[in-house]
Amino acid sequence: MPLTKSKGNMYPWVSHTHTHLGGECPHKCTYCYVQAMQRRFGGHRYHGELRLIEDEFSVQYGIHRTIFVEHCNDLWADGVPDNWISRVLSHCIDWPDNEYVFQTKNPNRYYGWLDKMPVNRLLGCTIETTDAGIAADVSQSPSPEERYQAMTELTLTERVFVTVEPILKGDMMTLARWIGDIRPEFANVGADSKGTGLDEPSADEVQTLLGGLQGLGVEIRQKRNLDRLRKITRKVTRQDTAHMVHSEGDTKNTDAG
Repeated sequence: MPLTKSKGNMYPWVSHTHTHLGGECPHKCTYCYVQAMQRRFGGHRYHGELRLIEDEFSVQYGIHRTIFVEHCNDLWADGVPDNWISRVLSHCIDWPDNEYVFQTKNPNRYYGWLDKMPVNRLLGCTIETTDAGIAADVSQSPSPEERYQAMTELTLTERVFVTVEPILKGDMMTLARWIGDIRPEFANVGADSKGTGLDEPSADEVQTLLGGLQGLGVEIRQKRNLDRLRKITRKVTRQDTAHMVHSEGDTKNTDAG
């Protein structure tokens, strides 16, 4: 797939996305939007064994872009071979005049690669709950507390962010404290958009998290899909309607197909 402009429910601060990995992500998250689109629209790109897609290394990244790399997989999962990571990072380094965004549920693996990453980088981690049992029910990834511990050390030398999406039930004050300890540039907070039947917090619990983060001085980048849990009804404008129609068209053309 070519370098793709960021659309739909992707982070609005990301300008482009790109992925070199095919096959199913080793973390096998039950709520993964990539697998949901795979089931809906078919195709084989993100089905089967994890693999590199060689043609993707010829993609030209250009300049002055914020590129989310491996947005449809987890480059840092334990199942990804070291030489694959090296090749992906080398591709980024070949185009130094961009900012590169990486995100993982296995941040411990970042540590062995910091001196091999592009200089202009932003390292993220998903922490959707504090409850290890709930997390284990939806993902084959390291526990939330392991991720938190890894990120608190990483922030000493790196620019980092945390994503709480899809937000799950848990101790919201503890989650706010964890994120405060990490000292991220910002925290993204969002909810399940695919109706996957997750164990979600109440509106009051969501507000506890948001209030806790605000009290700690953490910048919150709230995604619109969180409105469902916060019981907020937005007035739909003509511009919003046009955006939703456009987003639906984008979804049907996602590279998950």
